[in-house]
Amino acid sequence: MPPESEIEEKNIEVISSESMSEMVEYIAKALSGKPEDVKVSTKQNDRQITITLELHEDDKGKVIGKGGRVAQSIRSLLRVAAVKTNTRAILEIK
Repeated sequence: MPPESEIEEKNIEVISSESMSEMVEYIAKALSGKPEDVKVSTKQNDRQITITLELHEDDKGKVIGKGGRVAQSIRSLLRVAAVKTNTRAILEIK
């Protein structure tokens, strides 16, 4: 049986990746004109979490923002959440 600290570490990673993807989904739905078309998927490798956000074509501009400012803000929030669990978070918008 693995040490208790290893089990706790894995649980923190699972919780954090779920909460990060939920945060991205919440923000995207709030900004989107068609929130029913928002889809978020997560892929985790070792210490890296890749969150893929799929939107309706008309909503991409709203979520990316002028000059990419909104997307950069979302990425900053993800970075802060990832630091707590010693991981790296990447946001891909499709």
